[in-house]
Amino acid sequence: MEAVMKRTRNMYCHSRFPRMEINHAGAGGLWAELVSNRGFEAGGQIIPSSIWPWSIIGDESTISVVTDRSSCFERNKIALRMEVLCNSSGCPSEGVGVYNPGYWGMNIEEGKKYKVTLYVRSTGDIDVSVSLTSSNGSLTLASEQIIALASEVSKWTKKEVLLEANGTDDGARLQLTTTKNGSIWLDQVSAMPVDTYKGHGFRNDLFQMMVDLKPRFIRFPGGCYVEGDSLSNAFQWKETVGAWEERAGHYGDVWKYWTDDGLGHFEFFQLAEDLGAAPIWVFNSGISHNDQVETASIMPFVQEALDGIEFARGDANSTWGSVRAAMGHPKPFDLKYVAVGNEDCWQKYTYYKGNYLVFYNAIKKAYPDIKIISNCDGSSQPLDHPADYYDFHVYKPAKELFSMSHKFDNTSRDGPKAFVSEYAARGKPDANKGNLLAALGEAGFLLGLEKNSDVVGMVSYAPLFLNTNDRRWLPDAIVFNSSHLYGTPSYWVQQFFTESSGATLLSSTMEGNSSYVEASAISFQSNGSDYIQIKAVNFANVTVELKVKMTGLDSKVSAKKKKVLTSASVMDENSFSNPEMIAPQETILVMPEGNLTFVLAPYSFSSFNLLKES
Repeated sequence: MEAVMKRTRNMYCHSRFPRMEINHAGAGGLWAELVSNRGFEAGGQIIPSSIWPWSIIGDESTISVVTDRSSCFERNKIALRMEVLCNSSGCPSEGVGVYNPGYWGMNIEEGKKYKVTLYVRSTGDIDVSVSLTSSNGSLTLASEQIIALASEVSKWTKKEVLLEANGTDDGARLQLTTTKNGSIWLDQVSAMPVDTYKGHGFRNDLFQMMVDLKPRFIRFPGGCYVEGDSLSNAFQWKETVGAWEERAGHYGDVWKYWTDDGLGHFEFFQLAEDLGAAPIWVFNSGISHNDQVETASIMPFVQEALDGIEFARGDANSTWGSVRAAMGHPKPFDLKYVAVGNEDCWQKYTYYKGNYLVFYNAIKKAYPDIKIISNCDGSSQPLDHPADYYDFHVYKPAKELFSMSHKFDNTSRDGPKAFVSEYAARGKPDANKGNLLAALGEAGFLLGLEKNSDVVGMVSYAPLFLNTNDRRWLPDAIVFNSSHLYGTPSYWVQQFFTESSGATLLSSTMEGNSSYVEASAISFQSNGSDYIQIKAVNFANVTVELKVKMTGLDSKVSAKKKKVLTSASVMDENSFSNPEMIAPQETILVMPEGNLTFVLAPYSFSSFNLLKES
């Protein structure tokens, strides 16, 4: 293998958050809400409806539970009615009512506090126990009472309790029970940990996994989630802003589950700000998987996009900027990138290019500084329409993805840059649930992008998160359940590129004895010092000696550290029981002065950091 690299400014950025709502990444994942189907809307608008995953405590002789359309919230009218029917001998001592197991169990930790909010009304006095219990209800971890006179709850009333757990259970549930006969209506029941990132509602451990990747941008709210199988189930940002209890929620018909939309348009921007990452908003282009809007009728969708931009960027006195300000963020968000649709530039979507141009012209007129991303691929031939970036998605078996390291070598250097917003090695048994082989294929592909950073502007892996109880897409970067998580080898590959954004690609020659080696050399600054970093993938089952020659190196270098990702077998995977079976091993780099020769272990990804001496 021999590669000659030009010296050029490397401006591409790495993100790690390109798909939001898939695999319960948001609802039941990054968004820390513990209650699933908090507003009882998931069962649909025809009553009586299913209340799943809520379940009844008690039998038909003591309690009747049914949904009706009596809620005080106009956008979500379904509420739950409990008719307590205990006989003259009274209710069971533990009470009757309902419980919610959350998303495959709530993670309740001893000493931590949880805020439970609900809306209630009744025809009589109420005495309701609000409890966090073990999975079968036998052990109470925390409990408080809501006691009120009939006159105080004759109309819908908001109640809040703060629960402090006296035990730990990662499969816990929330119970609402009573021993008092009568009719009680419940709606919009929420349980949130008090301890979330900055109090903004993000699950701390998952958020930290994102922070550790130093993302430069996040793309939201997702890919297919934006489109929907039908437009009626596409993500509609206006339905996701304002008070959480007033949000309608919606059924994501691509990934087949309900979301309450607690993680909405505002929260995505807040997430980006908390990460110090640039937000990239993807909005619907008037196209779903199964229907599309003609260009002549696209203006309502365009206005939705303009309003969504105003929500982010408008001043606090503007129509939609005032909504953002009322939600606690008077200062505008720093929105500079938008994408028109997701994977919509296909032959079957005959209206995409026409729709795109209407969006493009309207946005550029109102916000000339915003960078607009087209769905059409410009890697092989120039686009026939204006764009600041074009979207490129690729999912291939590991070996094929590795071979695509040269995909952009011959791409025209004129025109918009590529935004590789979704890439991954996938397929069974090649990548399986996320193994070393997949990670090495991805690493080779990424090195090719790094060497073509003059035409590749941004890149992000997809998907980022997977709740192990809802495996809609494999593999993924971060796997979690209610209490634990781990990074797949693909996650760890991302950490090798945390210094790549804004670094300089060096003019160098890499010589090895294998056609299965990809390598790059960059220079970057850290803490006031100048470094050279050489990254190399060995995609073969033999040891490779890599010789590096750099032209124009005007200073001596000294060895600092090396980092290696490998394992005994390329099919090895991380797991909850062995979360770092495959993780980078960092050691001090030993190297003779002036000898830039590096040994690459079989099936490995390595980086070598050298300090430039002044």
